[in-house]
Amino acid sequence: MSQEIKLHLADLLRTALASVAPGETGTAIVLERPKQAAHGDFACNIAMQLARAMKRNPRELAQLLLGELPASPYVAKVDIAGAGFINFHLLPAAKLAAVKSALAAGEAFGRSTVGARRSVQVEFVSANPTGPLHVGHGRGAAYGASLASLLAFAGWDVTREYYVNDAGRQMDILGVSTWLRYLELCGAPVPFPPNGYQGDYVRDMARQMLAAHGERFVRKADAVLAGVPPLPAAGRADDEAKRERELHLDGLIGQAKALLGDDWPYVHAHALNEQLADCRDDLQEFGVHFDVWFSEKSLFDTGLVARCVERLEAAGHVYLQNGARWFRSTAFGDEKDRVVQRDNGLYTYFASDIAYHLNKYERGFERIINVWGADHHGYIPRVKGAIDALGLDRDRLEVALVQFAVLYRNGQKASMSTRSGEFVTLRELRGEVGNDACRFFYVLRKSDQHLDFDLDLAKSQSNENPVYYIQYAHARVCSLLAQSGSETVPLPTDADLEVLSNPREVALASRIGEFPEVIEAAAADLAPHAVAFYLRELAADFHSYYNAERMLVDDPKLRAARIALAAAVGQVIRNGMALLGVSCPESM
Repeated sequence: MSQEIKLHLADLLRTALASVAPGETGTAIVLERPKQAAHGDFACNIAMQLARAMKRNPRELAQLLLGELPASPYVAKVDIAGAGFINFHLLPAAKLAAVKSALAAGEAFGRSTVGARRSVQVEFVSANPTGPLHVGHGRGAAYGASLASLLAFAGWDVTREYYVNDAGRQMDILGVSTWLRYLELCGAPVPFPPNGYQGDYVRDMARQMLAAHGERFVRKADAVLAGVPPLPAAGRADDEAKRERELHLDGLIGQAKALLGDDWPYVHAHALNEQLADCRDDLQEFGVHFDVWFSEKSLFDTGLVARCVERLEAAGHVYLQNGARWFRSTAFGDEKDRVVQRDNGLYTYFASDIAYHLNKYERGFERIINVWGADHHGYIPRVKGAIDALGLDRDRLEVALVQFAVLYRNGQKASMSTRSGEFVTLRELRGEVGNDACRFFYVLRKSDQHLDFDLDLAKSQSNENPVYYIQYAHARVCSLLAQSGSETVPLPTDADLEVLSNPREVALASRIGEFPEVIEAAAADLAPHAVAFYLRELAADFHSYYNAERMLVDDPKLRAARIALAAAVGQVIRNGMALLGVSCPESM
């Protein structure tokens, strides 16, 4: 109903403009909710927009417009505030209409057609399948899933996608780490590299290999180490030592491939498949689902990476230097040029990433949204530059940055390093605080803002815990419906709402009416946190009302109206929480 009222108010202003400024009727009329209730229900700055062009004082122009506004069945009064804002104060009946709208629409209340079924791809999580998802990945998962649901609710045709990095060096490191642990189990140990994957999950995969294949993959330690660059002295942390450790690891990978021969693809695939399956299960348990799991390896298998580099080279955007091919990304706003093919012939991760984005465009998505960790901020110019260089519309690609969440347990900050094995998994966090708290807390802040995950607060059953506070409001609604004898939700929409004259009731109905606007604005801003904020405010309004008024009064008309109002609150809470992947218990 609020959207209809906004259109109605815009029509009133357009009619007034036709009298006051006939040449300006095409000016966009924007109506917004004032931050202070005293300033009315909707405000418009059209007088300030046109003041300079019309050479008028904005307040004087606003006054002229007020004098030409037609009468309205929804408006109680109109006044002017500040430099020339036109404030509309609605009649209670106009605000209460949102209650019946919510009850009539049910699960569809708040749904929008603004997306017009245009196609949008949301790619998120896309963590290397080199170990269990940790609590940092969880925030990207919760944000991406909520964003995708929000966009779908706003009328977009959404494809949820996970990009599987199954072709790069990190997977080789995981494969060789698993093999080295397998050799340990078989009594043929090789010193384990400090920059290999250290977690217990690597040992678990090694045990699976041993149980399934016995000692088939055993090779002698001296053969494994033959020709491998030595490790630097323990404790060295200088750049040269880091380089030497990486050379040692690359040497081990080369030996594994050479010694295992046709068995190496099995070892590699075993590690990949085990970790990818664990990732899928973890996300599914978290309520995060994907329509597409896209393989990086497929980009190489189809030759798209090579064709992509050739296309850039043919367009003059790639040059040869020291045996390597470089993309001239500085021509597109990047800080330096980037290697796309090394002197050994291997393509870089950046090259496959360019090809992946070309593939996205070729699939015809009208809008492409990448959800990346905030540490990838510098990666945006080079990817957008490559899109430009390919002759594609860079504006179709949007990047939403997500800061990693930092978990504090007993006042101690937990490490998040997958390579070291010292990390807190998403599964562990979910087991401790539950899916609902995880999903809600992860989206309670704007995605690019730092988030300290307060474990104690997430587990508490108090008004300070926002997810508990909102769920408790819903449980109270369900209790009211049960006590009133109403067995179905939504209730019949024939309750007489005119008896709801209490200011708290009208304010609560007005808050319900804001929900469709919140959805459209949150979808436009890629901001699921706005839905979380709104639900917390709605719950606060309802708790305040519930604590101040007796709901099941003797007067049947008033009781029916209050129950209808409560039922509408419950419906909106369910709709909003569903977008965030959070459940709504009927009792707590």
